[in-house]
Amino acid sequence: MRHKPGTEWETTYARCVSAAPEAFDPDGLLNHWGAAWRPDGFALPSVSPVDGSAIAGPPRIDRDTATAAVRAAADRHADWRHVPLADRKARVGAALDALNEHRDLLAMLLVWEIGKPWRLARADVDRCIDGVRWYVAEIDGMLAGRAPLAGPVSNIASWNYPMSVLMHAMLVQVLAGNAAIAKAPTDGGVACLTLAVALAARHGLPLTLVSGSGAELSPVLVGAPEIACVSFVGGRTVGSRLVATDKRLVLEQEGLNCWGVWEYSQWDRLAGEVRKSFDYGKQRCTAYPRYVVQRSLFDEFLAAYLPAVRSVAFGNPLAVARPDDPLPRLDFGPLINATKAKELSDIVDETIERGGVPLYRGSLTDGRAPDKHFVDGQDTSAYLAPVAILGPPPSSPLHHAEPFGPVDTIVLVDTEAELLAAMNASNGALVASLACDDEEYAGRLASQVQAFKVGVNRPRSRGDREETFGGKGASWRGAFVGGSLLVHAVTEGPAGERLPGNFPDYSLYP
Repeated sequence: MRHKPGTEWETTYARCVSAAPEAFDPDGLLNHWGAAWRPDGFALPSVSPVDGSAIAGPPRIDRDTATAAVRAAADRHADWRHVPLADRKARVGAALDALNEHRDLLAMLLVWEIGKPWRLARADVDRCIDGVRWYVAEIDGMLAGRAPLAGPVSNIASWNYPMSVLMHAMLVQVLAGNAAIAKAPTDGGVACLTLAVALAARHGLPLTLVSGSGAELSPVLVGAPEIACVSFVGGRTVGSRLVATDKRLVLEQEGLNCWGVWEYSQWDRLAGEVRKSFDYGKQRCTAYPRYVVQRSLFDEFLAAYLPAVRSVAFGNPLAVARPDDPLPRLDFGPLINATKAKELSDIVDETIERGGVPLYRGSLTDGRAPDKHFVDGQDTSAYLAPVAILGPPPSSPLHHAEPFGPVDTIVLVDTEAELLAAMNASNGALVASLACDDEEYAGRLASQVQAFKVGVNRPRSRGDREETFGGKGASWRGAFVGGSLLVHAVTEGPAGERLPGNFPDYSLYP
């Protein structure tokens, strides 16, 4: 096994230098603010989760530079908010054409930086492009009676979906008449975002991209008086620190998304969903890491579940046996870094030591099977094979929080009340599902599950285009998004408007 020729990091980075020389120095990445690419910042050493090799790291700036960047973004916002909508649509459309032209290069950067398998990396890029094109077509009606915010929108997002979440949001914010600022995720995705912003900035879009530590930059990117709205995607610990601000907020936070199994018999159907649930190693906010199963069905559930989890393909997303082989079709590659893989592995071991029952523990040596892929001798420290644990004890983090990795936990229940209590263990979630033969009965149960979207015999996801998205309980704070709500979240409407969302003084669900 070897990396497919032409996919090497050196080759990929050279393509970036050729495509956007203004943003990619041969020696490292630049920050973009004040309508210019700037060689400020200090890049810390960075490695790819794919094989532990060196890649370009984020050029971290200090607080003073971030302050100057925010002020420059506010100046651009003051001009951009008066640009006619037709002009904004034309410029965003041209930017999307440029992104589409470099689609495969953007996807290859996602493979190297965050370990996404090729098909998922391309899907992330495509969802950004296709999703924003939909907004370009629909934006006129969404902006009727509305105006841009008083200042820029500041985006702080996790590393797992740089294109379909972060870049998508920024382009819609710009389309709606705002300047958009993004802090590049520290853990990965900065090169992909740098290329995307470079391609879009050529068309005059008021985008700012800076890198730095959250502790250093957050007081500015959240608290600066010029900022009108803060859009955050990440964990509850960090998100909870942002709630105190008086700015417009869009805070997407995690929850333990559960799949309940009650009075059910369609096991082949569920087995297919189990395999698909391991896409990207469950490193996404709408992953399903918890199954709540009726005890009397556990034997049948296990008969369907175990073959499905054993079929999951993981490994190096660039490894091929022959140069002309296509890139492997994997469910997931590495976790975001070796530290996360070690942390989650330790939690698994601790959970089992405290009484959790290991139903399945994969091995990295499985990666040499025909449907798994590793390069001989490569660093595999960022990889973790699938794990399933029955009955995580209350003392384990896996009992109440999502693992953000390829680890499933299974809880057995005997009554409907126990089912609902187990599915609501994390005080709110983004999505949930119920597997139940009686769909009408399942619909009644769904109304008592504390998740924004609840599927019956199917998974739910973040959604695209007109589909709204939010969370219940502690999984979301501020305005909901998706469809017209995303535009409304970053614009001013009529006096006294109550946006759908979870706010300190009310919750309003669309």
